[in-house]
Amino acid sequence: MQLKDKTIVITGGGQGLGRAMAVNFAKEGANLALIDMNQEMLDESVNMLTELGVTAKSYVANVTEEAEVEETFKKINDDFNGIHGLINNAGILRDGMFVKAKDGKVVAKMSLEKFQSVIDVNLTGVFLCGREAAAHMIEAGNKGVIINMSSVARAGNMGQTNYSASKAGVVAMTVTWARELGRHGIRVGAIAPGVIRTAMTDAMKPEMRERLEKMKPVGRLGEADEIAHTAKYIFENEFFTGRVVEIDGGIAM
Repeated sequence: MQLKDKTIVITGGGQGLGRAMAVNFAKEGANLALIDMNQEMLDESVNMLTELGVTAKSYVANVTEEAEVEETFKKINDDFNGIHGLINNAGILRDGMFVKAKDGKVVAKMSLEKFQSVIDVNLTGVFLCGREAAAHMIEAGNKGVIINMSSVARAGNMGQTNYSASKAGVVAMTVTWARELGRHGIRVGAIAPGVIRTAMTDAMKPEMRERLEKMKPVGRLGEADEIAHTAKYIFENEFFTGRVVEIDGGIAM
C-alpha cells in the first residue's frame, strides 16, 4: 500500500512510538487519526503533523470501552471518508512478580487488578480497535493494513506475567485476523520491539541503562524511528501478512 492520501489510525498516538510512527507516515503523505487519553499530548502531535502538510485529527477515547471505540471509529470514518490502516499501539505496563516469597513465606502476589488492567488495554483494546477498523474497511470496500504492537516479552519475562500474556495474545490474534481478513484485501502484521529509547529509558540510572545496552549485540537501545520504519515496511510490502517482525537488536530475554 502506498501511504500517500491514505487515512491511518494510530492508538496511543499522543507520544512515544505512536507519535514517531505518525510523523514517519505523514512524511509519506498519509493523513492521521490519533487516539489517546491525553488531549494535550494529542494536540502537540496533531500540530507536528499538520506542519508536514497532511490532515491530522485527534480523538480522546479509552480503548477498553466498547461503546467509546465504536463511536470513535465511526467518527473517524465519517471525518476522513474512509479508513485504510490501523496501528494498535496503545499499551501499558504494570510489572510485578506472580508470587513473591521470602524464607518460604509468601509476602506478595500479583493482584487481579494489576493483571486485568494490562489485559484490558493491551489485549481487549487491540481486539476492539482492530474489529472496528476492519468492519469499516470491509463496508467501504477499502483494502487495508492492521499492525498490532507486540513485544519480545511475549515469550515470557520475569515480573511480566500480565504483559507477556497480553503480547502473546496479540500475536495469536494477528495470525488469526490475517487468515480471516485476507479475503477482504486486509493484511495484518505485528511488530515485537525490544527495549526502545524513550523518556522512561532516558531517566534510568546509568548502570541500569548500560546493562540493557550490553544485553543487545548491537550495543545500544532501539530508536522509535526504527520501529516506525518497520511499520512503513509492513504497510508497503503487499506480500506481508500474518507474521511478526522482531526489532530488538538481538536481545536475549
